Amino acid sequence: MFKQISIIGLGYIGLPTAAILAQQGKMVYGMDINAHWIERIQQGDIPNIEPDLAEMVKSAVQSGRLLTSTQAQPADAFVIAVPTPINTDLSPDLSYLEQAVKYIAPLLQVGNLVLVESTVPVGTTEKVAEWLKMERPDLVFPDLLNPQTVADIHIAYCPERVLPSQMLRELVQNDRIIGGLTPACAKSAVDFYRIFVQGQCIATQARLAEMCKLTENSFRDVNIAFANELSLICDQLDLDVWELIRLANHHPRVNILQPSAGVGGHCIAVDPWFIVAQSPAQAKLIRCAREVNDHKPEWVIEKAKSTIAEAIMAKNCRPDEISVACLGLAFKPDVDDLRESPALKIVSTLSQWHQGEFLLVEPHIQHLPSDLAKRAKLVDFHTALQADVLILLVGHKLFRDFTDTAAFSLLSQKSCFDACGIWTTKWQSH
Repeated sequence: MFKQISIIGLGYIGLPTAAILAQQGKMVYGMDINAHWIERIQQGDIPNIEPDLAEMVKSAVQSGRLLTSTQAQPADAFVIAVPTPINTDLSPDLSYLEQAVKYIAPLLQVGNLVLVESTVPVGTTEKVAEWLKMERPDLVFPDLLNPQTVADIHIAYCPERVLPSQMLRELVQNDRIIGGLTPACAKSAVDFYRIFVQGQCIATQARLAEMCKLTENSFRDVNIAFANELSLICDQLDLDVWELIRLANHHPRVNILQPSAGVGGHCIAVDPWFIVAQSPAQAKLIRCAREVNDHKPEWVIEKAKSTIAEAIMAKNCRPDEISVACLGLAFKPDVDDLRESPALKIVSTLSQWHQGEFLLVEPHIQHLPSDLAKRAKLVDFHTALQADVLILLVGHKLFRDFTDTAAFSLLSQKSCFDACGIWTTKWQSH
């Protein structure tokens, strides 16, 4: 069963999933519309965006168990892992998913399994069945009104739950919520994931699985928004939000998260809008949390500008004589992922506004995005410490744990704005 597997979309989730399945001895066909990316995978030349992923992919390619192409290939199971971004009006964009369905439809044979792993609004797996039925009227697809109907094709939804830098481990060890359009679909999908998943494979309805993914990320977004809103209130009241949270968390049933420069990444910053789009009148708290977190980078920009202005006044110099260094570009600590990064939005705005030297530190990348490279220079941490103004945007381990006494002494004398609270805590302890 499932000897040949086709992965549609070799990105953040698709490529590691393909490598893991190949490692399990399956014949895996990877499909992506990016011909350059396909060529790099075939050559075993991919960036080490995840620990051990490059080596695993190279081994899978060399063994002949992972073949990649810009064309979908026949298989026993098809896994769709394509992007589902949001439109400018914050509604879900399912065009990539619909196109993926058209890629695989001509290849389907009786007994095949179709799995959707892309994050989607509730009811999308049913749409996938409808799209496939339009493309292949010769096949019998799952019937929700009559789940006892024996379908030629099984269709299910199973979202990923992985942490960047821990992906290969979590794809295997984390529990999976598997939603079938019918119980038979769910059973087939569970059998598939048991090929490599060591955690629980929990079968449920497709709609519940879809909503579960959105709920998990919305829960996290709401909790982060509470901390971020506290930071705005404490700033207005001239209170130390970091000390406030430390004190409040001594309550046995309180665990407030830490404020940040905003919320980024491909999940938490996007998924809650899927719920809002479908239930705008009911999703008041979820919408509010998104708005709080989306506003936080604007607040950080204004605080950074004030810090720079104060440094100019203190030195009694021209704005172009002040050097500024921003620390961190990734969407969260200790990863190299810049997608939907609030820090990237902040530095892009500040680099256009500031007239003097503008330095950036991001220890997990080698090159700046091309548009940013025209206005800023990527430097190491110790070089950045020579700048007149320091803006801390991401709590990377490098910034959290440095123990150089001379560097810390130099840092404490700088004009600084700490959006993460890690330097504030250090200074309070000295």
